Amino acid sequence: MTKSILISGASIAGTATAYWLRRHGFDVTVVERAPAIREGGYKVDIRGAALRVVERMGLMEAVRAASTDMRIATHYDANGRKVAAMDADLFGGRTGGDAEIMRGDLNELLYDLTRHDVAYVFGDSVTGIAEDGTVTFERSAPRRFDLVVGADGAHSNTRRIAFGEESQYARDLGYYISICTVPNTLGLDREEAVHLAPGRTANVYSTRQDTRAKALFMWSSEPLAYDHRDTEGQKELLVNAMAGVGWEVPALLESVRDAKDFYFDSVTQIHMDRWSKGRVVLVGDAAYCASPASGQGTSLALVGAYVLAGELAGGGGTEGYEREMREFVEANQALGPANVKGMVLGSPVAIWFQTRMVRLLPHLPGRDRMIDRIAGPIHRAANAISLKNYSE
Repeated sequence: MTKSILISGASIAGTATAYWLRRHGFDVTVVERAPAIREGGYKVDIRGAALRVVERMGLMEAVRAASTDMRIATHYDANGRKVAAMDADLFGGRTGGDAEIMRGDLNELLYDLTRHDVAYVFGDSVTGIAEDGTVTFERSAPRRFDLVVGADGAHSNTRRIAFGEESQYARDLGYYISICTVPNTLGLDREEAVHLAPGRTANVYSTRQDTRAKALFMWSSEPLAYDHRDTEGQKELLVNAMAGVGWEVPALLESVRDAKDFYFDSVTQIHMDRWSKGRVVLVGDAAYCASPASGQGTSLALVGAYVLAGELAGGGGTEGYEREMREFVEANQALGPANVKGMVLGSPVAIWFQTRMVRLLPHLPGRDRMIDRIAGPIHRAANAISLKNYSE
């Protein structure tokens, strides 16, 4: 039985996998390029099967306590006039027991569950993986592991080493996304403020847990050439993409220039025929990134961690993991291309129609059917797996 496991990446996928592997008795080490667990980030949803995973971890009460408690999403026109509003849960496709939490808060909860039983090595990264399981590192001495788990995101270094270049697996959906912290000059309180322009969307929100705000921008674009390490260059690309957009966007872009937690990336999915090769297996975005547009990246990471650890412990191995997860992954990845078209609208007519529907929705006789049309596909995908109880 596999005993010694290295996890590359202390993301949600990495820390959740560390928890379940350790719970099944494995010797686990996590290596993370950053100097510490990453704080902050954006708000993420936990739905369907992922809620059951959180419950089995004993974290549900803590997750509920750290809820964003978002109340309303308000649409504004280019002149700052309020043109429509809707319940924040409906806006985010959440119903029933769904939970929304800041990404950094969730990762901190997962880290706290594992920090005393798992060896964390920060400020280091994997540089090579030999067939016998010997792993070389940027700073640490080489070590041999029975298995290496790549949980290092959509731009996975582990995947590149073991499976080849990202271009073989990446599917660009034709959009870009940028997120960062900005001053809460709009005085938002558990509210999302949204402005739609043709091909471009700006969204600013502040949660219950934070007096600051997050600014999120999405826009359609042909592939852009840029250096992933050049943050200032990425900020300029964002400024150029949003040039001429009204509402509060010019002021927000000025705040972006000073942001220390700036995130910029294409809206891309990762599609692979296999998630394991030799002594390497991938989990979360490294294996099956569904893109932020799916709203299911965190749930995929949590469920993937649970299933991978359970199959390794139960004898199904990586083949069992792939067999159990494949349909669930495909259902959730299918959400991305459809969702993103409703997040970034291509024409003034489409914007007018969506704004009108948001304004009329609370008063429509078929309101429940409309809600199911909005949230139903997400929830069907979120529940598209029958979780085994690996402790039995």
